[in-house]
Amino acid sequence: MPAAEQSRLHPAWTLLAMTGMRRGEALALRWRNVDLDAATLSVRRSAGVVRVKGEGASIAEGGTKSGKPRVIDLDASTVAILRAHRKASGGMALQLARDDALVFADQEGRHLHPERFTRSFQDDVARCRKAIGEDALPVIRLHDLRHTHATLLLAKGVPVKVVSERLGHASPTITFQVYAHVLPASQRDAAELFASLVKGGNAR
Repeated sequence: MPAAEQSRLHPAWTLLAMTGMRRGEALALRWRNVDLDAATLSVRRSAGVVRVKGEGASIAEGGTKSGKPRVIDLDASTVAILRAHRKASGGMALQLARDDALVFADQEGRHLHPERFTRSFQDDVARCRKAIGEDALPVIRLHDLRHTHATLLLAKGVPVKVVSERLGHASPTITFQVYAHVLPASQRDAAELFASLVKGGNAR
């Protein structure tokens, strides 16, 4: 059975995996920040749990972790999933598909609770592992979708600056420090490359 039929939050899991967005950024994303025709989205806010002593917890929006907005390009399949998600949301209630509506919200259009959102992912992973076999799928955390996005891109040689822009790090230096172990180049590669350049220069 397709993953989309297994979880109502399949569009959210897909978006997080395909963009490297943080949980809070996805939960604060509104349709006005998504341009499906241009295949881009703008990350401007982040939602999180705020706890005040004596008043309990509430969900509030603030700026992104870096303090700066960013634009992320989307692939065609993710665009198609978001189009279908907006259509389905509008089918439940027109207000859920308005430009000012949250992309991922409850039936009343309110923010999803970040911690329950994470537990939903854990439940979906557990259900998938049970269905396809525990050996076929490792136990992964929601945040691992972000790490996987960065790791695969860097391992395939995508420039650190580009990956840093997608992740929303304050600078490429942070990305390099966190993911230096997955960069494909090694000292051996560097030694061989430099030697070939020197030999090539001497041949002229």
